[in-house]
Amino acid sequence: METSVDIQALNEKIYIESAFVETLNEETAKVIVGQNHMIERLMLGLLAGGHVLLEGLPGLAKTLAIKTLSTAVDAKFSRIQFTPDLLPADIIGTMIYNPNKNEFTVRKGPIFANFILADEINRAPAKVQSALLEAMQERQVTIGKTTFKLDEPFLVLATQNPIEQEGTYPLPEAQIDRFMLKVNISYPNKEEERIIMRQNILGGAFEKINAVVKPEDILKARKTVREVYMDEKIEKYIIDIVFATRSPEEYGMPDLKHMISYGGSPRASINLALASKAYAFLKRRGYVIPADVREVCKDILRHRIGLTYEAEAENISQEDIVEKILNEVPVP
Repeated sequence: METSVDIQALNEKIYIESAFVETLNEETAKVIVGQNHMIERLMLGLLAGGHVLLEGLPGLAKTLAIKTLSTAVDAKFSRIQFTPDLLPADIIGTMIYNPNKNEFTVRKGPIFANFILADEINRAPAKVQSALLEAMQERQVTIGKTTFKLDEPFLVLATQNPIEQEGTYPLPEAQIDRFMLKVNISYPNKEEERIIMRQNILGGAFEKINAVVKPEDILKARKTVREVYMDEKIEKYIIDIVFATRSPEEYGMPDLKHMISYGGSPRASINLALASKAYAFLKRRGYVIPADVREVCKDILRHRIGLTYEAEAENISQEDIVEKILNEVPVP
């Protein structure tokens, strides 16, 4: 009885504290037509403190979405265009010699912002990708002998083009695992594209984006997200889903055993739990239900499951495997 009272109080608290979500959605909708899935996943990353990898064709508003969101949150935005000749110093900064003062001074790179757009991350060599991924993981950067803490909230949105692989450096599995979500971006529908076309023909007649949320509000919301109630049955459900990617035969799916070369790491369990809580927060609810887990599952797991040659030969994707697991693992 006491628990239900606690949940009710928590529910009311989260309903009040998540009020800014609707305001933020309304503000981004002034510029971004459609792409609700992408905007929602960006918000999940923002609220859960996880980075997002977007995969989609050029021209699908990936850059515009993150820029719009950073304006609405009143945060500092940096765009880094990844190219094969990029150096780590171009991202994190370097030491510059000042002949007048006869000393070296630190020149900070574009990583010192709240929202980082890493455009076409797979175009840069491994050492540049590593410099960015270290900053993502440690939330700090070392230039010379000085270590600088990065400002919070700190969100990296990386994009990659799925069709053009020539002259690219695919992210290694261990590094791609550091992204909380991998989101596939699709084309808009006919009506949405007609609105997009009309807006751009009229000289980009977009409404002005107002700063409706402060970075401090996001940091406060992150603490509240972790307070969202998750029942032991939901925890077990998450563990079962992740373990089914490692040992599918134990969950009545022996046919998947030869399709999966490796399953989700413990990061998959942590991120699935966190994203489920953040999704419940977005829906202005103080507790997680199985539908929340199922909703975010593909975005959390699609880059954490390795396919065998057999699966690739049969055109089986990570989404197909996650779909089968969700259909087979008992829902609490």
